[in-house]
Amino acid sequence: MQKLLEKTLKDAMKANEYTLGTKQVLSSIPKSKLVILSKSVPDETYKKIETDAKKSNITTLKFDGTSVNLGKLCGLQFRISVISLPKISESDIKSLLKESENL
Repeated sequence: MQKLLEKTLKDAMKANEYTLGTKQVLSSIPKSKLVILSKSVPDETYKKIETDAKKSNITTLKFDGTSVNLGKLCGLQFRISVISLPKISESDIKSLLKESENL
C-alpha cells in the first residue's frame, strides 16, 4: 500500500487538493471522497470522523503508521493525523482499499 498511497498523496499535494487536520477534515467531509487516518488519531476523534464519513458515504482508510509517518509520506516536515482528498478517482480508492486489505 505504501507506494500507491505515497503516489496518491504526493499527487494531491502537487495539485493542492487536500485538507489537513482534524477540525478542517471534519468540516470538509461532505466534499471529500477519501479520508485517511493515522494511528495517532485519538479513539474519540477517530470514531467521530468515521461516523461523519459514513453518514456522507465517504470512504475512510486507516493508515498503519503514526502521524509522523503520514507527514513524511506526504513529503511534509510535520505530523499529519488526518488528511482528506476531495478529487481522488474511484479506481484509486478501490486500489488503495484492496492493497490495505492484503497487508
